[in-house]
Amino acid sequence: MLIDEQIVAWFDHFHANPEVSWKEFETTKKIASIMEELAIPYRLFGDVPGLVAEIGEGDEVVAVRADIDALWQEVDGVWQANHSCGHDANITMVLGALLHLRQQKLTHKVRFIFQPAEELGNGAVAAFEHGAVDDVSHLFGVHLRPIEELPLGKIAPAIHHGAAYFLEGIIKGDDAHGARPHQGNNAIDLIMAVNQMIHSLHFSPFEPHSAKLTKIIADGGSTNIIPGGAVFEMDIRAQSNQLLNDMKIAIERGLTAISQQFNSDITWRFYDFTPGAEVSADATAMAKEAIIEVLGEPYLAPEIHTPGADDFHFYTVKKPQLKAAMIGIGANLSPGLHHPKMTFDRTALLDAARVLAQILAKTPQ
Repeated sequence: MLIDEQIVAWFDHFHANPEVSWKEFETTKKIASIMEELAIPYRLFGDVPGLVAEIGEGDEVVAVRADIDALWQEVDGVWQANHSCGHDANITMVLGALLHLRQQKLTHKVRFIFQPAEELGNGAVAAFEHGAVDDVSHLFGVHLRPIEELPLGKIAPAIHHGAAYFLEGIIKGDDAHGARPHQGNNAIDLIMAVNQMIHSLHFSPFEPHSAKLTKIIADGGSTNIIPGGAVFEMDIRAQSNQLLNDMKIAIERGLTAISQQFNSDITWRFYDFTPGAEVSADATAMAKEAIIEVLGEPYLAPEIHTPGADDFHFYTVKKPQLKAAMIGIGANLSPGLHHPKMTFDRTALLDAARVLAQILAKTPQ
């Protein structure tokens, strides 16, 4: 089978068989079977899904990471695993690069990392702890980009993701009768105060940031019962790690003030911190050269700055000397990442695999 035909066939398989974070067992088995068919040595992570494979010889190791999990979301009224973030494409592009490289004479080792649980923000840490980037000097990632960022054919040499935090909050109080609101505190009033508070926080407009409520549950069980308790969740994002920390401090201060104002118990926790990108100029330069060499300069796009987050950047947090960049692939992707009906032009996978192979074949300077 020709390389391009094989890439399309692999994508069809992964797209049709999505698995959510930490449950990517069949996906891991499929990737392992591909390595066995190609006679490429690999190592399973073992206690978690995922694996690493390696080709080439030499002391230096250049690596590429593909995230392999899908989202759990409602599609046409049915809750199911769904590859609406394009991780099926990421797997396929990296496998395609492997096909292009496996017969080449390399001056260094190339490692292929298939990582679980990016969507939960902690898969990269697990992969790191399983030695995924041991001895690696340069690390690359790859991800499809929405059409408003990149059109089909354009490839960006680096994605500057923002930093993100999730917050889970609980309001505890006693329910009250609808005719006697003075006997309790309406948790919905507190939720409205929280919403007003986060929209009243002001930081530099020159650096993208946002905080918004994404989940609210407050139910007394009957229309004439005022709910004293509620749970809420919040998505908080900033372009830099420092601004995210400033927002975290301000939100904690605001929640404390609301708790005191209403004389109610509010507890909260921040979880699933995803760091902002620390992009290597050297890795970006390697990507730029490869895009021009494979496709030509008209197809080279500027580096992308996006408020989206990716746990890929935990690798550089854990190993600061690592030179890393994530490659952005234009594919006319719409309506957007994480939309249950997300679609893109699959021909983008073919050029992306060739570009990735060219990047990974380069000997770092």
